[in-house]
Amino acid sequence: MGPASLRKKLTLIITAIVIISGIIISLLVTNRYKNSLFQVALAQADNIAQNLALEAADIILINDRMALQKLLDYRKKSNPTVGYLFIVNNRQILAHTFDDNIPADLIKANQTMDKLQGHIQKIISTGGDKYIDVAWPIFEGKAGVLRLGISEKPYMDKAVSLWYQMSFIIIGILITSLFVAHLFIKRITRPLQELTRTVEKIDHGDAEVKINLTGDGEVGLLSASFSNMLKRINANTQKLKTYAARLKDKNIELARAQRQTRTSFEIAKETGALLRLDEICIYLIQKLQDIVTCRQMVMLIFNGSRDQVFVHSENENLALDGEKTSAFKDYLESLEHHDFKAKEEFPLKLSDFNSAKRIASFPLRHEGVVIGAICIGCPGDCQCVTKELEVIELILNQTTTSILRAVFHGDEIHDLEKKAGRKTGFSGILGKDPKMHIIYKMIKDVSVSDATVLIQGESGTGKELVAQAIHDNSPRKDHPFIVINCSAYPATLLESELFGHEKGSFTGADKRKSGRFEQADGGTVFLDEIGEIDLSAQVKLLRVLQTKKIERIGGTHTLNIDVRILAATNKNLLNQVKKGQFREDLFYRLNVIPINLPSLGMRRNDIPLLARHFLNNFAIQENKIIKDFSSNAMRILLDYSWPGNVRELENSVEHAVVLAKDNHIHTSDLPLALQDPDTLILRNNGTRLRDIEEQHLIKALEACNWNKKAAADHLGIGRSTLYVKLKKFNIASPSQDG
Repeated sequence: MGPASLRKKLTLIITAIVIISGIIISLLVTNRYKNSLFQVALAQADNIAQNLALEAADIILINDRMALQKLLDYRKKSNPTVGYLFIVNNRQILAHTFDDNIPADLIKANQTMDKLQGHIQKIISTGGDKYIDVAWPIFEGKAGVLRLGISEKPYMDKAVSLWYQMSFIIIGILITSLFVAHLFIKRITRPLQELTRTVEKIDHGDAEVKINLTGDGEVGLLSASFSNMLKRINANTQKLKTYAARLKDKNIELARAQRQTRTSFEIAKETGALLRLDEICIYLIQKLQDIVTCRQMVMLIFNGSRDQVFVHSENENLALDGEKTSAFKDYLESLEHHDFKAKEEFPLKLSDFNSAKRIASFPLRHEGVVIGAICIGCPGDCQCVTKELEVIELILNQTTTSILRAVFHGDEIHDLEKKAGRKTGFSGILGKDPKMHIIYKMIKDVSVSDATVLIQGESGTGKELVAQAIHDNSPRKDHPFIVINCSAYPATLLESELFGHEKGSFTGADKRKSGRFEQADGGTVFLDEIGEIDLSAQVKLLRVLQTKKIERIGGTHTLNIDVRILAATNKNLLNQVKKGQFREDLFYRLNVIPINLPSLGMRRNDIPLLARHFLNNFAIQENKIIKDFSSNAMRILLDYSWPGNVRELENSVEHAVVLAKDNHIHTSDLPLALQDPDTLILRNNGTRLRDIEEQHLIKALEACNWNKKAAADHLGIGRSTLYVKLKKFNIASPSQDG
């Protein structure tokens, strides 16, 4: 191939390239011009829609459709690019600029996406006309939506016109410059064009393109360098994507671990502040219920000796021992980690898991030793527990120490209570002194029998409470418990009270009356102050004890009775027998099972317990908040002799509660007799104690209007004791004297 042919071919090639380049340039310029016109059209449409929406909002709010129609017609006529306008509200066309009806498809072609901004959509009519459709909310959509159509035809005409002009201009310029530049560009045109196309692809987001250019000179070097740079960029971009994906996974895992750790430490902190095992277990169950979906949870914890398991749930708290404990311990020790079993295979039958199909067990270990487990009942094939295994195990590991501490604490409390004597009372009787525990055991032993019991003790020691306890623990507890105060009735009335009488049997017997024995049939009769009855009544009482039969006074029929008889006295009946004041045979009939109650002075360890019990009762009764006795006041209570026993202590505490000014009982609140027991004697200048006691009784009766019950309460003694003293001093009420 000769030089001329080569130049000719090169010239033809360059000419073609130049012409094509000119056409491409004109197309690019036209396209960019068209895009600029389109952006202008969009901005114009947005501006027209926004302004028109503001104007239309006021008109729509006053519901002036005529003005609204005129506004749309005016805007369409004033702007030739506007193809159509209409406003729709709740699927109702308020106004439009179409000559006929609005095409149904046009209404659905564009919708607003935001209450404050419009939405632009390109649409094509059935006639092939292109429009820029703008949907703009009026008054945040509350007044409807404005639809504006801008025709693209005027802008396309301008673009075509520009293309023709540019084509002619560029062709002229390119033909003129072709002869001058063809020598300089014949070697670089082809590689530059290839490089240009590559750069355009990269500009459009295709970073994976490759440049396969060879050649000499600057163009070849530029192409090679650019190709190497793209390779490095693509390699680094791929690495960054990989690192970003790993970092995202790490961040998710770190956030989850942080949440789990924070939750577990918060739970560990709360459980560390709790002392009792049941409180810790219920707290953990409630917290785990916030984490997993399954609500059926039970915590099972072994005691320190691992021979008993404590079961704690929201529904029950109980303790299991024996074979059940051994079976559950063997099951947990066989597990290395958590375990799922069907309910039928679980070693324990618990009511909390009645509706569960599977049971998940999470063992609790301390230094390799199983101390218990938390068990979760799943109603079906739920995966909630499986998803949260790590956080459950983390929480259990954090709280194991607190659980173990609570177990040891409970064991210590149990041992201390066992050593100190766990019971502080029995059937309404308060006292933890060993002497009282002997009484409690005696009550239990005699309750199952119908044998007669003689309760002896000083006034105020609680003889009636013991009798009530015997009845309440006996098979007769559902039948009457009749109390008869033998000292409260004169001899003439006592028999009538005990056995009843027939109508007309004596003066004043205007109707038949059932006696206390008859009323107590099937139950228990308690004869208080049995030592006060006269010998004639003793004979009849002896017959009742022997035969279980009675006859009403004035009656002829014998009545069979089924009663148990309990008796009490503050006297030494054996001395009474020796003096001939009490029948020996009746004494031995009553004294089948004797119970001797200790005085309060013989069980001083019970004074704080009794005093605080009375304090709580009277504080509630007086609507006061009193926490305890001061140390000095308690010392006085412990040092006092308490001749009136528990009853005197009760009345003294009531006296102190009434006078208390703050939340403690102080020395000044106690009765004067307790503060200085010698005061009463010293104040009377050596007057005989018998006279002082008699005067004191009379003053108390007068203060209570001779109401013996009120006077006994005021004096801190029982009514039976008061009757004995009245008889001793031959004191009678004024009405009886008259």
